[in-house]
Amino acid sequence: MIAALRARWRRATHSLRARLVALFLLLALATAAIFLGGMQRWLTAGWQGWVQPLAADYVDRLAAEIGSPPDVARAQALAARLPIRVRIEGPQVQFDSQAGRAGAGDDDDRHARRGDRSPPWADWLQRDTADGHRIRFSAAAPVAEVDRPRRLGWITLGLLLALTGVAWAVVHRLLRPLGPIGDGVARFGRGDFAQPIALARDDELGQLANRIDGMARSLHGMLQDKQALLLAISHELRSPLTRARLNAELVDDSEARSALLRDLAEMRDLIASLLEGERIAAGAPALQIEPVDLGALVRELVQTQFAGRVLQLAVDAPAIAVRADPTRLRLLLRNLIDNALRHGGHAAEPPQVFLRHEADGRLALGVRDHGPGVPPEQLARLGEAFHRPDSARTRSAGGVGLGLYLCRLVAQAHGGELRIRRAGPGLEVAMVWRPA
Repeated sequence: MIAALRARWRRATHSLRARLVALFLLLALATAAIFLGGMQRWLTAGWQGWVQPLAADYVDRLAAEIGSPPDVARAQALAARLPIRVRIEGPQVQFDSQAGRAGAGDDDDRHARRGDRSPPWADWLQRDTADGHRIRFSAAAPVAEVDRPRRLGWITLGLLLALTGVAWAVVHRLLRPLGPIGDGVARFGRGDFAQPIALARDDELGQLANRIDGMARSLHGMLQDKQALLLAISHELRSPLTRARLNAELVDDSEARSALLRDLAEMRDLIASLLEGERIAAGAPALQIEPVDLGALVRELVQTQFAGRVLQLAVDAPAIAVRADPTRLRLLLRNLIDNALRHGGHAAEPPQVFLRHEADGRLALGVRDHGPGVPPEQLARLGEAFHRPDSARTRSAGGVGLGLYLCRLVAQAHGGELRIRRAGPGLEVAMVWRPA
C-alpha cells in the first residue's frame, strides 16, 4: 500500500500537467498577493490623508447632534435615518440602537468575545462627552447579512477550486497528444513502423509528431535497405560457397581439407541463419500459422534430433494446442537446447526442456541448464546478433552468436518475448507468449 502511494506521488510530482497547473496557481496567487498588497497600501495612504479627517469631522457632528447629556430620542432618530449603530454608556444613560440584534457591523463585540483587542477604528468612532458618557458609532448591517462574510469565503474557495479544475482540464487537453506520441515512439523502438502517429494538430506538439513520423519513415527506409542488402549479399554468397565446397570435396583427404570443409560448413550455416533471421524479422506475415500440439512437438524434437543426449523433459500438460509456426518453434527449441548442451551439458544435472503455464496465463517454452551461467551485466545483451558473453571464445566453442538472436525473432514474430534470466545455477531461456 505504501509503495503504491509512493509510486502515485512520484508520478504526480513528475507529471508535466501537475507542474503546469501548480505554476498557474502560484502565478495567480502571487499576482493576487501583489495586487492586494499594493491596493492595501494605496487605500491606507488615501485613508490617512483624505478620508479619516472627513470621517472624524462627521463623527464629531453626530456626537454634537446627540448632545450632552446624550439625548436618547436624537440617537434613535440618527440610527433610524442613517445605517449606523449608536451606543451610549455612562452614569445616566445606557442605550443601544440595536439592542437584542446581532449585526454584521458589530465588529468590536466580536473582538471582545474572542478576547482580542479592539479594532483599529474603535478609537476614532467614539466620543466622550463632558458629563462622563461615551458615545460609540459603528456600521449597522441587516440581520440577514450576519453570515455573509462566511458565505463569501466558501464561495471564493469554490471558485478557486473550479478555476483549478478548469486549468487542469485545459492543460490536459493541450498535453493530450503526448500519449499518442509516446505510444508511437514505443512502437518505432520495437521496430513496428506500420502505424504512424498522424497527429492532427497545428501546434508545436503536432509539428513534433510530424517530425517523429518523418524520422520513423527514414529509419524504416534505411532498415529496409539494410535488410535488402544483407539478403542480396547472402544470396550471392551461396552460389560461390556451394562451388567452393564442391571443389574442396575433390581435394585429397588431409587435415587441411577437413579444416576447409568445416569452415565452409560454418559459412553455410551462418548465411542460412542470416537469411532465416531476415525472413523472421518480417513478423507475422512470414509465419506459416497452423494448429500445433506443443507437447507432441517438444517430445518429437527431443526424441529425434537429440536422441542419445541426456535431457530432462518437463511438460506442464499432455496436450497444449495452439496456433503457431511449427517450423520456427522447432528452430527456437533446437537452438535453445544446443546452447544449453554447449554451456551446461557437463554439469551434474542435465538441461531441462520445459513447457508450462505462467502465473499470468501465458505459455513458457524454453530450456534451463545448470552450467556456470553468465554475469548479470551480460543478460541485457544476450539475444543480440553476433554477441557472445565471452569474446575470447572461439567460434567452435561459443558459436557465432546468432542462436539466441533467431530465438528472439521467433518469439517476437509470435507476439511474445524471449525471457532470459539467471536460474542459480545456470541460465533459463524461454519464449513466453499468449497464444491466440
